Amino acid sequence: MPRKPYTLSVKALVRDAEGRCLVIRRSAASKHNAGGWDLPGGKVDAGEAPDAALVREVAEETGLTVDIVRVAGAAESETPERKIAYLIFEANARAPEVRLSSEHNGFEWVPPSRLAGYDLCGQFGSFISEFARREEDRMKP
Repeated sequence: MPRKPYTLSVKALVRDAEGRCLVIRRSAASKHNAGGWDLPGGKVDAGEAPDAALVREVAEETGLTVDIVRVAGAAESETPERKIAYLIFEANARAPEVRLSSEHNGFEWVPPSRLAGYDLCGQFGSFISEFARREEDRMKP
């Protein structure tokens, strides 16, 4: 059986000035995870740097301009054609006014501790749980 090629995708935990994270809901017409919640981001184009791809994808999907803070983690998934490696960044929104693309039909700014309660794409489940736990620990006195 031939090995499946990997593609790289970038996702962002975009924070507003209050420290909340942005989740966006995919439209019913979406090819993958229709109606589900997701993090902003998408594919890295050939020859494109991952950080540049993230800034571009977040702007395309949400209208937000972001400043990347750090790499927060990674995840992976598989389709019948390929494997997808996700590089997840933490980023700050310069302004909170979201303008969704036609690929999405809803958004919410969510405290990190509540992220695990959203029906996010399955490949992000363990990452989100761990991220929320780290955030809770960080906020303890």
